[in-house]
Amino acid sequence: RFCMGKSVKGLNVASMLLRSLSSTLRSYLRKGTSGLTAFCPLQTSKGKSCLLISVCDYSSYSEVKQRTYWQYLKRKIIAPPAPPYSHVCQVGDPVLRGIAKPVNPSEITSPDMQKLVKTLIKVMRKMDCVGLSAPQVGVPLQVLVLEFTEQKYNESSLHLREIRQLAHFPLKVFVNPSLRVLDSRSFSFPEGCASLSGFSACVPRYQAVEISGLNEKGEPVSWQASGWPARIIQHEVDHLNGVVYIDKMDSRTFVNSCWMESNE
Repeated sequence: RFCMGKSVKGLNVASMLLRSLSSTLRSYLRKGTSGLTAFCPLQTSKGKSCLLISVCDYSSYSEVKQRTYWQYLKRKIIAPPAPPYSHVCQVGDPVLRGIAKPVNPSEITSPDMQKLVKTLIKVMRKMDCVGLSAPQVGVPLQVLVLEFTEQKYNESSLHLREIRQLAHFPLKVFVNPSLRVLDSRSFSFPEGCASLSGFSACVPRYQAVEISGLNEKGEPVSWQASGWPARIIQHEVDHLNGVVYIDKMDSRTFVNSCWMESNE
């Protein structure tokens, strides 16, 4: 940004100066300085004046971690990955806050859409999740996958199975899903999310819902679920609307799942 102590006739003068200084300013900012100020004397028709040029690197005031020099060089040599990613996008990525677009039903069986579905399933299983939405792999489309295997169910304690109403179910794919509440009673239990890795919080969810849409073959499908499966459905549908669980959580229950290890 720039500001002028006195008005100078014609902004083209400032523009020329900024262009001439730009390479120098950028080099200083790349060296780690948070800002640079240059005082440029000017001769005007009304006498001498001074143009103050102040350049600030606002990213230095941000909590967002910046790329290292080696990461910068890596991206100069190797192109960055393109969606659908083989990793899960983390909160802060704008794709997680946008509204996912519906998929044209005629395109569901296309190679690109089939690749997206396969990537979602692969990443979900790799991350040991029970559900994943397309925005979480960088694709703002209304697609989600769900799966709670019998193995995961058996690994849960009898107490958890009962109190959280756990129920295993096979892989399910939904494109352009819609949600209908069947039982509006609300229950709050801890939830985690692969897009907020390492954290969890209690989130209220409806007891029972019905999800309807199309499967990976473009066929109409619907599923009525209650308890834990209904919670998973609501969590993933929220992602398609740019909502993450921290928007609905009880903030006093928000915890880092590794907090005890930090005290060891």
